Amino acid sequence: MTKLLIATRNRHKVGEIRAILGDRFEYLTLDDFPAAPKVVEDADTFAGNATKKAVELARWLSISSLVTRHSSLFVLADDSGLEVDALGGRPGVYSARFAAGDSAGSGNTPDADNNAKLLRLLENVPVEKRTARFRCVIALVPVPLGQVEGASPVCIAEKCTAQIYDGACEGKIIFEPCGQNGFGYDPLFVPEGFTRSFAELGDDVKNKLSHRARALEKLRQIVA
Repeated sequence: MTKLLIATRNRHKVGEIRAILGDRFEYLTLDDFPAAPKVVEDADTFAGNATKKAVELARWLSISSLVTRHSSLFVLADDSGLEVDALGGRPGVYSARFAAGDSAGSGNTPDADNNAKLLRLLENVPVEKRTARFRCVIALVPVPLGQVEGASPVCIAEKCTAQIYDGACEGKIIFEPCGQNGFGYDPLFVPEGFTRSFAELGDDVKNKLSHRARALEKLRQIVA
């Protein structure tokens, strides 16, 4: 069975990915590799951050002795966020650390703080101008196993080619949080065609129409 290392420790994200892709893969996460290097997400695009994470982790795995040399192993990394039209596309790649400002070096900030900042910035924006979308880009990189002894990291890195899958979900930002489920900006985001937020709709609905679901569906059609 093909193994997927989901390059995150976010249990909500892991659960979402596993629910969407189903049981065709054996799943690993960064919790299974506590020594894995921390990748600084300093790219200015979702694709750039996702690719950097996937390639660096695949390279690290390929020169470690932590994986079976005959396994079919891929690293799956994603970068996703919220783009609000009235804010010129912000918070974008800074979605997870929005409350801390646009700094790649700062850590993620609590969801409640990010949501509070978003509502403050949109306080005087009317409903018809609160259009937004969740966007997700997934990078899938095969781990080049079975390298000859002494192979350089540079040579290994050259074999870490990312396949990119993207997805988006259009909607709008409401005026106050609604719902207890989901994570991130889910309580503030109502997808197009619905009247309830992602946090109210529940996982079954969200996992069919979310940005991540749409990107993963493209991946699932390619990877058996």
